Amino acid sequence: MSASQRMEKIVNELIKEYPDTKPSLDFNNPFELLVATILSAQTTDKAVNLVLPALFAKYPDAISMSEATADEIKPYIKTLGLYNNKAKSLERMAKSLTENFNGEVPSTMKELISLAGVGRKTANVVMGNAFGIPDSGITVDTHVTRLAIRWGFVNTKNAIKIERELMKIVPKDHWVKFTTLVIDHGRAICKRKPLCDRCVLKELCPSSDNIIAISN
Repeated sequence: MSASQRMEKIVNELIKEYPDTKPSLDFNNPFELLVATILSAQTTDKAVNLVLPALFAKYPDAISMSEATADEIKPYIKTLGLYNNKAKSLERMAKSLTENFNGEVPSTMKELISLAGVGRKTANVVMGNAFGIPDSGITVDTHVTRLAIRWGFVNTKNAIKIERELMKIVPKDHWVKFTTLVIDHGRAICKRKPLCDRCVLKELCPSSDNIIAISN
């Protein structure tokens, strides 16, 4: 079985296991998703969702946020890890968005990564989930890194290299959904200490029942 064939079977099994998969960050528009994704670094999505209502009540769009300083934003996100740096990132991003795109979130990779504080991972999340662009790329987070290694498709933790390899074998029409499926499975079953006996991918995983916890 080729890598592409095995990956297709894995994706199909995950779709059956998690039919209602969706992004775990709460958002109503591209700007909210962009902000939430920036805040989600090294913090749980659950923690991010808790601060979003008050943050967006105060700063509902890029223009209003661009008029705030990092110190004014901090109180709304102080429960999150790295909140000082994240407040600065939001201030810079909002100013960049307002000055260069009239406050509207762009929908291309080139434009998104031109925004202050926005990298390829964040851009992929926004393009795929806010704009429904299926061929933007694959978002690589800690769950995707861990499972891609365990499944034997990569032997690196470099996100760019992992994305490049996965894009070769994951069916393009599943690129957007792929990350949320992997996150669901990583949280439920394939944790740092995996529950292989309960895994629907047991027959497709070369690491099954012979895994050393991967700390990433």
